Order: sequence, then C-alpha cells, then structure tokens
Amino acid sequence: MSIFNYLVSKTIMHIPGPIVGFFAKGYIAGEQLSDAVLVGRKLNEQGMMLTIDILGEFIKTRSEAEFFKNQCLEILETIHREKLDGNLSLKPTQMGLLLDEPFAFDNIREIVAKAAELDNFVRIDMEDIACTDRTLDFYRRLREEFPKNVGVVLQAYLRRTPQDIDDLSDAPMHFRLCKGIYNEPRSAAWKDPETINRSYVECLDRMFKHGAYVGIATHDEKLVFEALRLINKYGLKPEQYEFQMLLGVDPELRRILIDQGHRLRVYLPYGESWMPYSRRRLKENPNIARHALLQMLRGTG
Repeated sequence: MSIFNYLVSKTIMHIPGPIVGFFAKGYIAGEQLSDAVLVGRKLNEQGMMLTIDILGEFIKTRSEAEFFKNQCLEILETIHREKLDGNLSLKPTQMGLLLDEPFAFDNIREIVAKAAELDNFVRIDMEDIACTDRTLDFYRRLREEFPKNVGVVLQAYLRRTPQDIDDLSDAPMHFRLCKGIYNEPRSAAWKDPETINRSYVECLDRMFKHGAYVGIATHDEKLVFEALRLINKYGLKPEQYEFQMLLGVDPELRRILIDQGHRLRVYLPYGESWMPYSRRRLKENPNIARHALLQMLRGTG
C-alpha cells in the first residue's frame, strides 16, 4: 500500500465533510432522484445498465423505514416511466431490519412485488455480519414468490460465503459478488487482500458451477481477468452474467468490457445521506481520492 493510500485509509473518518464531498462528488449522482435519472440516462446512452440506490442505512425509527420504502417504490416507478435500463438496490436496515424484522420483511416484499408488477428487479444489499443470516432468510422467502425479481449480495471476504452459496443452490440463484467493505472480526472474515482475492475467485467459480446468474462486482483488474477466464471455462453467454462497477470508478475498464461485448451495470447512489457511504468507499479505495486530487491539480476537476 502506498503512503498516500495508507494515510487516506487511516484518516478518512476524521476528515471534514466538505473535503470528503470534494473527493466523492464524482461518485454520487446527487441528492435527488432527478439527479440519478440524468446521470443514469447518460450511462444508458453509453451502453451501461444501472442499479439505483438511495443512500441511508441503520435507521432508528419506523417512520424512517416507511420513508425509504416509499422512496424505493418511487425509484421503480421512475425507472419504468423514464424507460431507463436499470433496477433497484436496497439495504435491509433501511427497511427496519434492526427495529422489527417482520415489519422490515413486509416493506421489502412490497417493493419486490412492485418490481414484479413493473417487470423489474430488486437487489438486496448485504450489510455487516449481524445482518447476514436475516438478509439471506429474506432472500430465500422472497425468491420463492418472486424468482425472477429479486437477488442478493454475497461478500467474498466472509469465511462463510462458500457454504452460503451451496446452501442457496436448491433454487435459481441471482447474486452480486463483491469483496466486502465492513470491518468484521478475523473469526468471520479473511483479512489478507490476496486471500480475499483468492476467495473471490473460488466463490465465483462455485456460483457458476451451480448455474447462478452473477453480477461480478469488482474494479480489480486481476479479478476481472479471473472472471473472464471462468466465463470462458463455463462457456457462458453475455446474458448469463454481468459485470458491475461503482459510479466514477475506472471508466476506462468499463469501456473495455463493454466494447468486448460484456454487459455492465453501474451502481448509481444518490441521496442526502451521502457522507457515510463516501467515507466507507474512500477508506476501501483511496485511489478515488488520488484520482480526484490529480484532476484538481490538472484543472479538470
């Protein structure tokens, strides 16, 4: 790790908000859904799909959960009305998971039912380890009723993930596979970056072996190489998988993959609660800050 990256990862939680906002502005669509629509339309025109996410998690009241539920319903209606090539991502804690589990499930079910009505799709994001079992239980229950309209995220750094893949293989699977960004204990998660990468490849191989549709969520070119190797190994067609990347990160690699005929979806976050998301992403990937700083120095920021 470079000195710059080390300093960013160790100090990001203490850097003043306006500075974080400067570095993160290219990676958030804006504060309003209308901002996400404008950015999303441009991405669609460039051949990219979307998954729209309203920022905000670990809410404290049922009224907040109702607010986010209604926002998610509005996102689905807006995608349909604006004819965007995109779907919805949501966090179970936004829906009240840590307040009232049945209440949270009912909220998410209402959203997935709306997606089914509109012939769309909802991705249930994965949060920290305290939420894993309940999130997977929600996914199991919802895919029984809406098998074409719901998927879940699995994290390669968790030691349990290979077993979770096998346990979920008793029905059609729709996954997003990411490395994972929460600070979990060593007993639950691999810590060494190289080991995490090896786990990612193993999990992806296992998913493909079970016939899962996978959103391959990575900006790591080593993992992209391994993913392409596995795609060739299993003889997959473009409609059987997709790559996924964050807004603003490595647009050149996005373009390379699209030009090679692969489908690619951009994670498009928006909302007023952008600060926690931005701090986590900068800590996970200090190169975002490096890229923004270089743009500023060149006068192109």
